[in-house]
Amino acid sequence: MCGILAVLGCADVSLAKRARIIELSRRLRHRGPDWSGIHCFQDCYLAHQRLAIMDPASGDQPLYNEDKTVVVTVNGEIYNHEELRAKLQSHKFRTGSDCEVIAHLYEEHGEEFVDMLDGMFSFVLLDTRDKSFIAARDAIGITPLYLGWGLDGSVWFSSEMKALSDDCERFISFPPGHIYSSKAGGLRRWYNPPWYSESIPSTPYDPLALREAFEKAVIKRLMTDVPFGVLLSGGLDSSLVAAVASRHLAETKVAKQWGSQLHTFCIGLEGSPDLRAAKEVADYLGTLHHEFHFTVQEGIDALEEVIYHTETYDVTTIRASTPMFLMSRKIKSLGVKMVLSGEGSDEIFGGYLYFHKAPNKEEFHRETCRKIKALHLYDCLRANKATSAWGVEARVPFLDKSFINLAMDLDPEWKMVKRDLGRIEKWVIRNAFDDDKQPYLPKHILYRQKEQFSDGVGYSWIDGLKDYASQHVSDSMLMNASFVYPENTPTTKEGYFYRTIFEKFFPKNAARSTVPGGPSVACSTAKAVEWDAAWSKNLDPSGRAALGVHDAAYEDVPEKTTVPENPIAANGFAVAGAVEFAAASPLLRE
Repeated sequence: MCGILAVLGCADVSLAKRARIIELSRRLRHRGPDWSGIHCFQDCYLAHQRLAIMDPASGDQPLYNEDKTVVVTVNGEIYNHEELRAKLQSHKFRTGSDCEVIAHLYEEHGEEFVDMLDGMFSFVLLDTRDKSFIAARDAIGITPLYLGWGLDGSVWFSSEMKALSDDCERFISFPPGHIYSSKAGGLRRWYNPPWYSESIPSTPYDPLALREAFEKAVIKRLMTDVPFGVLLSGGLDSSLVAAVASRHLAETKVAKQWGSQLHTFCIGLEGSPDLRAAKEVADYLGTLHHEFHFTVQEGIDALEEVIYHTETYDVTTIRASTPMFLMSRKIKSLGVKMVLSGEGSDEIFGGYLYFHKAPNKEEFHRETCRKIKALHLYDCLRANKATSAWGVEARVPFLDKSFINLAMDLDPEWKMVKRDLGRIEKWVIRNAFDDDKQPYLPKHILYRQKEQFSDGVGYSWIDGLKDYASQHVSDSMLMNASFVYPENTPTTKEGYFYRTIFEKFFPKNAARSTVPGGPSVACSTAKAVEWDAAWSKNLDPSGRAALGVHDAAYEDVPEKTTVPENPIAANGFAVAGAVEFAAASPLLRE
């Protein structure tokens, strides 16, 4: 995972401006510690901090076409680059980088090539022949990208907010599945799958097709020239990723270079549910397993760094990012630069425990669509930024474009939780991998209840965070929260505590508006809170807030400190508003 920074149309073209761009680019060096590059053309600057995963020797960026009139800086991986190269035989490639195809595809197809890319990516491309430029982000927003505007008329793009927040008057999170075109003067959506409209599909369930699609998604992500592993919590999603990777690793090119035994990694408090389950899965699969421990105090000590790197004050994101941040540091110390992870499955299949209360298949499906559209604000942000803080790249097979399209075209009746039929959450994917002849996983792991990462690392982790926040945020501070933080007002002491740290690093209004808000229970959207009247009294993103569903649910509804209604209207960036920014923005051109 790399860091990109592009500034286009600067009024200032002095050496001091170039030095400023380089200085800001260095704020992204944690994402790409292997090499730095910058291309300057008149009043345009494209900078890059590289994490070398593919072609470490010659794939430095920015990348170019044959005569260097097209310049591109890319963060991500293009999994179908060999197939695309085969269609570009008239072009001369300078490197073995998977991302170089972008420059040549632009030459062949203009701006209409982004949907040809199979991968996770965000990039900025400059055509020096007419000084036009485009920027694009992958379908789901696996890789981060921000868009900003300077007072001098310049347009900025950055992998992280910290590289542009000081110099831009306004900035936003670049919407996933979109392209920005200087010629068209704004954003338009390039990713238009059938599920995006939230219409209800009716395709029958085919377990073998689902299994094969997921196996393909995992296998294509084994494309690497450096050591890699799998983040293994012992839950269903990460265990399936590990099982498929372990089964097919010997067939890949990477096995010849780095060996055919898979490395797996897990973190948790001593005695946590994840550690026990992960060890069992690792032993079953025969992986080289690395188990890391942390204490509640070590997690608390890391909170400021975590919030600085993840650039959010969302409670559940910070809870889950902290152990992932600590684990990534350990992983990097072992010389590993890439990991596979299990994000996305819960959104696609309705795996969060609150889906047990979905009133019908229509509401179930619409909620999965809302959750996928919001992934770039939550799990994708966490998985990317918590790992890239230490120069580690996270790949997510469940968010493969082809796999999502297949899974989201399935009649949602099959995804519904039906205990009388033996169907628990995510039954369709569990059943697809339930093979008695060649089992992928032990049955009790395959059918283990959903455990959110922030819960699975140890229940005392969240309890410890709440206790710590209560010691640092008084009742009167929370009572007056709406006056101190009128936008996206924190409603708990934990949320208030995170907000104060965030504001220290990112004090601008534009920064706080990039973070979603709104009520949530067990990671639900605000809309799904309406499914159960009791949930409105127990608003907490932990899976244990799913009363009557989680095996270790909170027994008592916690006392809630009354917070006055925000006197200033919300800014539209509550959960639904944030993900629907693209539809409402006057910048967009459909």
